[in-house]
Amino acid sequence: MDKLKHVIAKNRLLRKIAITLLKTFRSFTYNILIRILPVNDKLVLFCSHKGQGFSCNPKALYNEMRYDERYKDFTFVWAFNNLKKNRIEGAINVKYNSLQYFYYLATSKYWFFNAKMPVYYRKKSNQIYLQTWHGTPLKRLAADIEVGDNTTFYRSEMSWEDMVNSYVKDSQKYDHMISANEFSSQAFTSAFRLKPGVIIETGYPRNDILVNGSKEYIEELKEKYNIPKNKKVILYAPTWRDNTYDTKGYVFELKVNFSKWYEALGEEYVVVYKPHYLIYNTKNKELPPNFVYDASHCQDINDLYLMSDILVTDYSSVFFDYGVLRRPVLFYMYDLEEYRDHLRGFYLDIYKELPGPILEKEEELLDQIVHIEQVQEEYDNRMNAFYQNYCQWNDGKSSKKVLDIVFRQDR
Repeated sequence: MDKLKHVIAKNRLLRKIAITLLKTFRSFTYNILIRILPVNDKLVLFCSHKGQGFSCNPKALYNEMRYDERYKDFTFVWAFNNLKKNRIEGAINVKYNSLQYFYYLATSKYWFFNAKMPVYYRKKSNQIYLQTWHGTPLKRLAADIEVGDNTTFYRSEMSWEDMVNSYVKDSQKYDHMISANEFSSQAFTSAFRLKPGVIIETGYPRNDILVNGSKEYIEELKEKYNIPKNKKVILYAPTWRDNTYDTKGYVFELKVNFSKWYEALGEEYVVVYKPHYLIYNTKNKELPPNFVYDASHCQDINDLYLMSDILVTDYSSVFFDYGVLRRPVLFYMYDLEEYRDHLRGFYLDIYKELPGPILEKEEELLDQIVHIEQVQEEYDNRMNAFYQNYCQWNDGKSSKKVLDIVFRQDR
């Protein structure tokens, strides 16, 4: 056992050294480019989840710009980790963190990102950084995370101070940061230590489709994903855990028994399972066929929101977006005590402010779904109160509002 621990520790050390060297090389290369290359005023660089795919708020803003005559003479660039899986029409496609990517990072007038970016990204004074972010936070973020001494974060095992620093160094570059509601404005300002005037309160561009999506569009989505039209759909979308990872990435142990779900719900429902995008071990051979549909490769979770009748989640922020649809949400928090007290903690009083019940046992969860029609009025009342507090700004026009602010203020 001691030898195994020694090997693991040695591998972690080698990995840290390799990552440090790679970051140093990227920083050196980028700093040369940014000194010698001019900025193109009609160039926009988009990147979602550090190259994970074509999704989220950057996708919505891109689609809005692409079909708006005001931006017909602009050039768009999208950065992806995997160019074989991602190829967007109407844009230049580049590999994230490649030399070509750094060229466009240095020359693009506008950066549209939805996650914290590397600290070595320098920004010229005439470049505009729009941080769209990727959700309303239930879990505490950055400087707002309250932890004990010697706590480390992420696979890099950085200290609390270094973790907060990495966010603040990025946030100091923001020219604008999108907020979906008043609560987010306060949380982001505190967590990222934002300067006054950075927050723009517009609602999330990615939620426009939730407001504007028609019944016909939902039918098309079910055909695309091969989801039965004669069954109700449960979307199960749990989040990742900060402390569960290996040398490859974050892992997630599925804590549900879908065979039990099938016994209780199979006549009326099907389940769409969407693991968090940070989790790499998404393959699961034990999913009951024709009942559980694996959506791990779905880049746009809005498709899944629209197709579903019920959302089951845990600590993920997905329920804030799902609230735009005013459909039932159930919270399956089987590890609530550990998550609340040892990992993140919450901004909200989860027992008073969530739009649905907290269930710590799988049997309680299934029973709640089976009898959901009997408590529909209670669900509606909770959701309506939640909607008023967190979803009102999402009016189907957020993309246009954001662009009007960014480009009007730049002129």
